[in-house]
Parts: sequence; structure tokens; C-alpha cells
Amino acid sequence: MNEVTKFGNANLPSVQSLSQSLRALNTGALLGNTVLLKMDKTGHWVFGADQTEVEDDSLWAINPFSFTHGYIAWGDGEVLGEKTVSVSQPLPELEPAPPGAKRGWEPQVGMSLKCVSGEDKDMEARFSTTSVGGKRAAQVLALAIATQVEKDQSKPVPVVRLKKEHYTHKSYGRIYTPVFDIVEWVSLDGPNADVAEEAAPEEPAPEAGRRRRRSA
Repeated sequence: MNEVTKFGNANLPSVQSLSQSLRALNTGALLGNTVLLKMDKTGHWVFGADQTEVEDDSLWAINPFSFTHGYIAWGDGEVLGEKTVSVSQPLPELEPAPPGAKRGWEPQVGMSLKCVSGEDKDMEARFSTTSVGGKRAAQVLALAIATQVEKDQSKPVPVVRLKKEHYTHKSYGRIYTPVFDIVEWVSLDGPNADVAEEAAPEEPAPEAGRRRRRSA
């Protein structure tokens, strides 16, 4: 897995500056060609326009420099405005929300990931969320990175499995929320051993023509 966690070092802040910035992330475009990653309402992690399911037990490296916070304004299924900056910077100032924004400006956090095992290996993705559960999961991950950096600056990159948990809402029923389950810490240049092969169990190859799609 050498170099799989390289995210490009141009204009990145120093590792030493990570802790303070990540601890400042509260629940209140750093990679180029990426797919959008999210958890759908049924609790499945999916990505891309075809809503392809994330492979079970796949491993993902989090770019510790990619955390952002800001705001987004949604209309009827479309983004009408978005203002996000690195967590190392203050939240952006806001003008009135665009006309048609159903909820005005909503707080949003996000970060970038790279798949490091399985059939989606080397794919880069972006996770952004406005949900309470999603923001909480991002904050927990950010605080874990901050703690790790304070202990060992040589390995600031968490390798995670994408998991879920749920709770029951009295009006909406079962609500699924993301979990980033950290299985390993590695350097920005990748680990000495192949974490993906060691941590992920062997699985049979998918059946021919059987791809994990959730949309029609």
C-alpha cells in the first residue's frame, strides 16, 4: 500500500498545526477528481451518480488536511449556494441565502477519503454532511486525529472502515448515522506494511456482472 495515502503535499499546512484546527471543528475542494460519498436513508454507504454501494470491509484513508467547515443552501434537490473553507480558517461570512433556499444556509462539514482496499482501491471521494449525526461523526474523527497528532506526528492518517449505527426517532422511525471505525494510523507516505491486505479478510470475487448499485 505504499504511497496510497499520498494526497498531494502542495500548500498543505504543517502536521503540527493540525491539532488546533481539528479541535476547533464544531458540529455547529481539496482533491480534484472525486466522487461524492454519503450514507443513504437505509443506512448504506454509497458513492457516485449511480449510488454504488461501498464494498463491505473496504478500507479508506482520511486526508487529515482536508477537513472543511462552512455552509450550504439547498433548493428543490439542487445546491443553490455553498461556502466552505479549511477548518484552519474562520467560518466564511454569509450574505442572505439565495432565493429558493428551503432552509437558508445550513452548517456543513466535510473531508476527503481515498479507498485503499478492494475493488474500489485508489478511488478518491468527498464526504460532506449537514445532518446532526454526520457532523457528530466528522467531529469525533477530527478529534481522534488531533489526539493522534499530539501523540505521534509521524502517523496522522487514519485508515477506517465505513460503519453505521442507528437510533429510533419518534416521528421518523429508524435513523442511520455514519461511523468512521479507525483500524490503523499511517504516515502521509503510506505504511510500511500493506494494511489493506492485513486488515481486510479475503472475500470471493464478485459474481460476473454483479455491481453494487442502489439506483434504478
